[in-house]
Amino acid sequence: MDYFAAARAFVCAAELQSFSKTANALSVKTSTVSRYVSELERDLGIALFNRSTRGLVLTEGGRLFREHALLALQALDDAREVTSSLNRTPQGVLRVTMPPAFGRLHIVPHLPAFMARYPDIDFDIVSTDETLNMIDAGIDVAIRTGVLPDSSLMARRLAPHRRIVCGSPAYFARSGTPRVPGDLAARDALRVPLVQDDKWYFTQVTADARASQVQEQVLVELQGRLRVDDSEAVLALAVAGCGVALLPTWLTSTALREGRLQHVLPEWEARTGRAEPAVRAVYPPKKIVSSKVRAFVDFYAEAFGEPPYWDDGLALEPQP
Repeated sequence: MDYFAAARAFVCAAELQSFSKTANALSVKTSTVSRYVSELERDLGIALFNRSTRGLVLTEGGRLFREHALLALQALDDAREVTSSLNRTPQGVLRVTMPPAFGRLHIVPHLPAFMARYPDIDFDIVSTDETLNMIDAGIDVAIRTGVLPDSSLMARRLAPHRRIVCGSPAYFARSGTPRVPGDLAARDALRVPLVQDDKWYFTQVTADARASQVQEQVLVELQGRLRVDDSEAVLALAVAGCGVALLPTWLTSTALREGRLQHVLPEWEARTGRAEPAVRAVYPPKKIVSSKVRAFVDFYAEAFGEPPYWDDGLALEPQP
C-alpha cells in the first residue's frame, strides 16, 4: 500500500464525505479510493468511517487518525516545498516596514546591491516608527530595533542594538564627566516623552564583572527638561550640548568618530529596560519562509556583519 496516497485519499474523503467526490478531486477511480480506505482500516485494525445514506461520517478513530494524518501530509508538503525552492529564483513584491532612522542609515544604502543581486524582487517600503500589525498590513518582513515584545511572530537577530551614554565634549566640560552611573542623576538627560518613571539600567562589563556569577546592576532615575520621541532629534540635541543621551551605536557611530559626541561610562552596559535589545527581522509565522523573505534576511545579516560594521573602530569596550 502507498501509505501517503492512502492517507491523502482518506483525508480528502473525510472532508468531502464521499468516495465518488474524492475520486473526482484526486482524478482516480472510486474503487481506488474505497480500496485505500479499506487497506488503512485493515492496517489500523479500526473502522475510520461510518457509512450512511447521507454520506461518510468519521468514527472516533477516524477523527484521531485524520488529525495526525493532516500533520504528516503537511510536513511532507513542506519538505517538498523547501527542497524545490532551493532552485527557485526569489521574485515578487517584498513589502517591508522599518523605523525611519535605521532604514535611512542601514537598509536603504544597501538596497542597490540587493536589487542587483535579486533583479526579480520589487520593493514596497513602509517607513514608520509605528509597530504595524503585519498580517493586517500585508507586511512580508519588518525590521525592528530594541526589545521585541512577546508575540507569535518569527524573528531572526541581525545585529546587537547596543546603547551608549553619550553627550557633546562641550556639555561634559561644562557639567563634568560622569564616572559612575549614579552621577547621571545630577545631569540633564534627554528623555522619552510620556514615560513618567523613565530609568536607565546599568550592568558592569569589566573583566572582573564578567567573571562574576552575579553582576552588579544599577538603576538611575533621570531628570531633564527635554523629552523627545525621535532618535535623530535626540542625537542632534546631544551634539548641540543640551544634555546626556542614551543612544544606539548604529545612530551615533559617525558623530563619535568625528568627535562631536563623547562616549562615557564605557565600563557599564546601559539599557532602557531589563530585556536584551537587538536589531531583528520579523515575519509572520509560516512553516515555510518565502524565498524572497529569506533572501532579504540573509542579505542584511551578511551586510551588517558580526560585530556590525557601524561599531567597527569604535572604542566601546573598557580598556584593561
